[in-house]
Amino acid sequence: MVMTLSTTHTPATDLGFILHKHPDRVQQFELPFGTAHVFYPAASPEYCRVALLLEVDPVALVRGNPGGQGMLSQYVNDRPYVASSLLSVALGAVFSSAIAGVCNKRPELVEQRMPLTVELPVVAVRAKAGLGLVQRLFEPLGYSVEATPIELDPSQTASHHAYLSLKLSANLTVKQLLTHIYVLIPVLDNSKHYWIGQDEVSKLLRKGDGWLAQHPECELITMRYLCYQKSLANTALEQLLQATAPETVEQTEAVDDETATPEVRQPSLHTQRHTVIVQRLKAAGAQRILDLGCGEGKLLRELLKDAQFSTVVGMELSTRSLAILQQRAERLPAHQRQRLSLLHGSLLYRDQRLKGFDAAAIVEVLEHLELGHLASFEQTVFGFAHPKLVLVTTPNREYNQLFPSLPTDQLRHSDHRFEWTRAEFAAWAERVAASYNYRVTIEPLGPEDANHGAPSQLGVFEDAS
Repeated sequence: MVMTLSTTHTPATDLGFILHKHPDRVQQFELPFGTAHVFYPAASPEYCRVALLLEVDPVALVRGNPGGQGMLSQYVNDRPYVASSLLSVALGAVFSSAIAGVCNKRPELVEQRMPLTVELPVVAVRAKAGLGLVQRLFEPLGYSVEATPIELDPSQTASHHAYLSLKLSANLTVKQLLTHIYVLIPVLDNSKHYWIGQDEVSKLLRKGDGWLAQHPECELITMRYLCYQKSLANTALEQLLQATAPETVEQTEAVDDETATPEVRQPSLHTQRHTVIVQRLKAAGAQRILDLGCGEGKLLRELLKDAQFSTVVGMELSTRSLAILQQRAERLPAHQRQRLSLLHGSLLYRDQRLKGFDAAAIVEVLEHLELGHLASFEQTVFGFAHPKLVLVTTPNREYNQLFPSLPTDQLRHSDHRFEWTRAEFAAWAERVAASYNYRVTIEPLGPEDANHGAPSQLGVFEDAS
């Protein structure tokens, strides 16, 4: 069993620092079921490639699984050759520092995104799932997927597995890539070589931190990783869904302007955003509205108060949030309830249900996406759905230092993946508008500071056709 990881980052040999493995050495690690070898087939400033070769001892593997003793199939099978949970264990043992995000000699490399390619010559996938499952698991994380079927000897008994040669490329940190591989390879294989218990839930939550809760296949990944043990999967999903549960207000924004007296206290920034969005939609004459990433539904409630909006659709990834919204919707007056629809879905996938709308509102959602997922988001919203009007709000990072409770260089919310300055947001908005035939204007949201701007920024995208 072998896995290679390569990069063209400059200098490419930075990979050795991140992995804590020197390119000039061959290193060997003893594992309970065999031996892992790490070496570099290539190491230059322009290109670096590291290989993890895993020699599996079938006898040692069966000894670690007493229930399988005496069965010939436990000794003669595909486990020594295909990427599986054995590879995940080896990754965790050999590259533990890189997975933990520790690089004492070059700490700046931990968060360094670089072009990475991982190659797995043999991957086992349930035959009915095939390439489609590989794409569903890896493409939302920003990977380009190349998969080549491996033909089996037709004279042999048909296997319940299909085998693929897999090549995955993405612009990520090494830590991100290793945690993705650690979790998703056993999910593809849908099998593990060891007992699944409560500690596997903790392991999944640690390795999935920062990406699994937002993955459109979160439930599938969780169920397969935990081998369909429902009690464990339900425990993990509950904790993952809490990570995507919407906040009523960003913590730093919940406090109104401290300089205002009680008599002249201003509406919260959260309320100001929704007021501006509704006003913009009304002025544009929009009737069919999408609220993408609708969270707990505050904007939906404001939209339903105005009869101009004949169709109001909220889309949300979190099933927990949708369940809460559905309960609230049932208590709405009939004339509001009949205009509301709730959809479960991701902004990273083309969805026919998103077509044909006058306008879409995307309020404080952008910053919760991984930067590597923005291209998919842009293609889905601006390219495929292409509403006549798109309103996007996102925090202004320059304003953060004016929040007294926010430590320096800390983002406003623990789930934010990034926050843009005014110039960065404008550059992104102008590029998207040019790519998808929109005109765009940028407006401040909230009280403006002469040096730092407003706390939020609004992008108004209008169809230019």
